[in-house]
Amino acid sequence: MKSFDVVVIGGGPGGYIATIRAAQLGLATACIDEARGAEGRPALGGVCTNAGCIPSKALLQSSENFEQAGHHFAEHGVMVQGLQLDLAQMLRRKDKVVKASNDGIAYLFKKNKVSFFHGRGSFGNSSSEIVVGNETLTAKNVIIATGSNPRALPSADFDEKLILSNAGALAMTEVPKRLGVIGAGVIGLEMGSVWRRLGSAVTILEALPTFLGAADEQIAKEAAKVFAKQGLAMEFGVAISAVKTTKKGVSIQYTAADKSAKTLECERLIVAIGRVANTAGLNAEGVGLQLERGFIAVDEDCRSNLAGVWAIGDAVRGPMLAHKAEEEGVAVAERIAGQQPHVNLNTIPWVIYTAPEIAWVGKTEQQLKAEGVEYRAGTFPFSANARARALGDTTGMVKMLADAKTDAILGVHIIGPYASELIAEAVVAMEFGAAAEDIGMICHAHPSLSEAMKDAALAVDKRALNI
Repeated sequence: MKSFDVVVIGGGPGGYIATIRAAQLGLATACIDEARGAEGRPALGGVCTNAGCIPSKALLQSSENFEQAGHHFAEHGVMVQGLQLDLAQMLRRKDKVVKASNDGIAYLFKKNKVSFFHGRGSFGNSSSEIVVGNETLTAKNVIIATGSNPRALPSADFDEKLILSNAGALAMTEVPKRLGVIGAGVIGLEMGSVWRRLGSAVTILEALPTFLGAADEQIAKEAAKVFAKQGLAMEFGVAISAVKTTKKGVSIQYTAADKSAKTLECERLIVAIGRVANTAGLNAEGVGLQLERGFIAVDEDCRSNLAGVWAIGDAVRGPMLAHKAEEEGVAVAERIAGQQPHVNLNTIPWVIYTAPEIAWVGKTEQQLKAEGVEYRAGTFPFSANARARALGDTTGMVKMLADAKTDAILGVHIIGPYASELIAEAVVAMEFGAAAEDIGMICHAHPSLSEAMKDAALAVDKRALNI
């Protein structure tokens, strides 16, 4: 029986980062992960690396290149003739990107002298005993980082051929003529965007009555207009009544928002209606680990009800985001080592990697109104930004919300080019308690997209310089 200071169950973003940080702190650390790649080899990185964040961004980039070559390069004087899609090569590139990430994590484990066990981990006779395959490990501390699984429709399980989860959506070997997507969240929008660019007629069905309800309403309305112009067909307030597979594909029967009965016929269907915590098989009941609606119950420091057992990432409360899991993983490792880190869930950024990208951090305008908070808003359009004009990508805006009395930044919302990168400045500003005026006083390089952040900050005080 092998003994460790820390055993981490799960090798996704939260798990492998927790493992590395614990090892850096001098703790004897092991990680258990069951993912398998090509030829059964270990595939560290969890859903994010293998069937989520990383491969989806690879395909988003490839499909955007295809779209640019087919529709926008001519504006720059770049003429393309005989444009063809090699989907097989696109998928090979995606797989290569994934493997590089897998190998990178394996290298980091070796560098930090981490013990790795390939298999599914579960509690044994006690909360300090972990069983993986034929081996039993003991640990002073256990970090559960088992992630999440895609939520299936009650009447239609994933077969990954016709009815696809995020994994199947990333592996289609042919471009479907008609593609259905259920769910207009992050995964639905990103996967719908990939296959629309490659030639699919995409229809997205969403149960909620409004588009991107978690985002700022002004940003969501702008996004809806842009996506409609691109050709993404979307219906909201629908109720799915039946999903049936046929010889030709998939038939979806649903009730529209106006109560009319409709049918969507498509060759493939992506179901992106959320995810559920992957806590089955841990033997949680056997050791008395408390669960709430399938999630592991934890306090604000990620401690479970069992001494020495911690849980992070998608397996616990809070947003199901890879970077949130990473922050929790680092924090737990440092708490085990006696340090006092913190994770501020209010400054966790959200990103949707469509074109244009959408990113935000902090409160939305509708949240501030509902809470009765007095605020001021400043917006700046990318159409007035010199770098955006040079890029040929002027869609969208930066919106900043600040406290009416203190000027403290309460939220920043972006739709436009490289929003995923620009949002970092807002996160830093909010984490350090900056005021909108502070951002407005900072020198930003010219020409740069970041100047839109400065002008939005100045617009809070109605003194933007470029509009």
